[in-house]
Amino acid sequence: MTDETCQRQGFDGWLRWRDATERALYGPGGFFLRPEGPAGHFRTSVHASPLFAGAVARLLARVAQELDTEELAFVDVGAGRGELLTGVLAAVDPGLRVRPYGVERAPRPPGLDQRIVWTDRVPDGERGLLFANEWLDNVPADVAQVDAAGAVRFVEVRSDGTERLGGPVDGPDAQWLERWWPLREPGDRAEIGRPRDEAWAAAAGALTAGTAVAVDYAHLSPARPPFGTLTAFRHGRETAPVPDGTCDLTAHVAMDACAAAYGATAASRPAPCAATATPGEGSEILTQREALHRLGVTGTRPPLSLASSDPTAYIRALATAGEATELTAPGGLGDFLWLVQRVTPTVGPTVG
Repeated sequence: MTDETCQRQGFDGWLRWRDATERALYGPGGFFLRPEGPAGHFRTSVHASPLFAGAVARLLARVAQELDTEELAFVDVGAGRGELLTGVLAAVDPGLRVRPYGVERAPRPPGLDQRIVWTDRVPDGERGLLFANEWLDNVPADVAQVDAAGAVRFVEVRSDGTERLGGPVDGPDAQWLERWWPLREPGDRAEIGRPRDEAWAAAAGALTAGTAVAVDYAHLSPARPPFGTLTAFRHGRETAPVPDGTCDLTAHVAMDACAAAYGATAASRPAPCAATATPGEGSEILTQREALHRLGVTGTRPPLSLASSDPTAYIRALATAGEATELTAPGGLGDFLWLVQRVTPTVGPTVG
C-alpha cells in the first residue's frame, strides 16, 4: 500500500479490526464508496439472476397481503448501486404502490429511478418490507483470540494486514462472547458480533409493521467456526484481509445472536401513545435454498417434450432453471441464511 493510501485511510500504527474495517470500507477513499461499487469486485445473488429480485417482489406482495394494504415501503439496506431496488420495482405488480428506499453510505448512483429515496439511514416509522442482502457481514466487528495463557484478547492490525494481540476483551464484548461464541483453546478466534446485533435491532425496529429480512453467509450456535471467518475479496477473488481500502472485508454473521437482539430490544421497548413495534410470531432462520423454494424459485428443469414442441421456450426455461439452481445450490448461494422477522403493531395505553 502506498503512503498516499495510508494517509487517505487515516491509519497510524495499530488499530482493532473494527476501527480498521470502518476506515477501510467507509472512510475517505474507502472500498464501498468507490464508483464501481461492490459489483465491481464480487457477485451477490442480486447480480446472479433477476430471479432473485422477482422472488423479493413476491415477498413484498405477500407482506402487503398480510398488512391488508396496497401501499407499503420497500427498504433496501446496503443497497449497493440500487440493483435490487431496480429489479424489484420492475417485477412488482403495477397495482401495488411501493415507497422504495435505498439505504447506503455511498452517493446516489446516476440514472437511478426517481421514485427511490436514497438515504444513509433506515427510515423510521414505515410499514412494509425491510430487506438487507449481504449488509450485516460488512458491519465492522472486532476480532478476538485466545492467547497462549488462555486469556481472550482483541486482535489489532496494521494497514498492511500484520496482526498482533492487544488488550483483554472485557465488558459487554466479553459477555457477548461468553453467550454466543465461547473461546476456550489458545489460538481460537471469533468475530465479536455485538455491533451487528445492534445494527440489526435498530434497522428491524424502525418498522412499525411488516417483515424484516437479513440475508448473509452466517453461522449458528453451537456450530461456530473455531478460527473465525474474516476474509477479503478483490476483483472477484478471495484474498488476505488487508484494511487498506482496496478490498472488501467481510466476516460471517452470528445470525441467531442478531435474531435474539432484535427480540430483546423490541420486547423491552416501552409502549408510547401510538403504535409500536413488537416481535411477531413466525420469525425464523432458514437457508436461502428453503426461502427461495417457498417463493417459487426451484431450479426445476423444463420437460424434454417442450424441446420438440417449442425449442425457443425450452432454451429460455432451461436457462432460467440454471439461474435458479445457482441461487439455491448447496455449497454456494443456497447456503446463505435468511433471518425473517415479522413486526406486528400493538397499541399502547393512551398517555395523558
